[in-house]
Amino acid sequence: MSREATAEPNSRRQRRRRNKYVFASLAVLVLGMNGFAYATVPAYRAFCQKFGFAGTPLVQASAPGADEILGDREITIRFNSDIEPSLDWRFKPVQRSITLKVGATGLAYFEAANRHQEAVTGTATFNVTPLKAAPYFVKIECFCFTEQTLASGETAQMPVTFFVDPDIALDKNLDDVSTITLSYTFFRNKKADAERKSAQLANETRSVN
Repeated sequence: MSREATAEPNSRRQRRRRNKYVFASLAVLVLGMNGFAYATVPAYRAFCQKFGFAGTPLVQASAPGADEILGDREITIRFNSDIEPSLDWRFKPVQRSITLKVGATGLAYFEAANRHQEAVTGTATFNVTPLKAAPYFVKIECFCFTEQTLASGETAQMPVTFFVDPDIALDKNLDDVSTITLSYTFFRNKKADAERKSAQLANETRSVN
């Protein structure tokens, strides 16, 4: 096998090993998210980006090649959604679960609808359970940590592309894992809302003048 062919699997293994070293801290932070609401989102995002767990490096990861897909092992990915109380959105997964072979790429959609009487911005965080499976769950593309602004009554579908790292088969501690749950929680981005309203007011003032 050429160096090019082995580069991506080795890169994923290095990221996974690094993730496991910091995973205990990540687990504590994730569990604490419910108590800190949106104020904790920047800290969570900074942690993920620093260690490459849920930030840019993993989101940009490429999928395994066809020869890496494990034909003899399937895992069911379940999807869950939550909303911070101050964000009056309807938010749900379009599909409740997807079953795919380990290493194969999956595509799922979440749907959000704004029930406020005005445009509102939300930002989503995520977590994976069981916690021990999280280092093997890789998102290629997702909407987490990205500001999502919906007009009053607007509905949007948000995709997430992912795969389960084939190296999960090498970890005997994961032999009992047949289901992984991916959960997203949307928080209201009050800062973004305030900035948008301020800009609108400034534009209206200039128009009058």
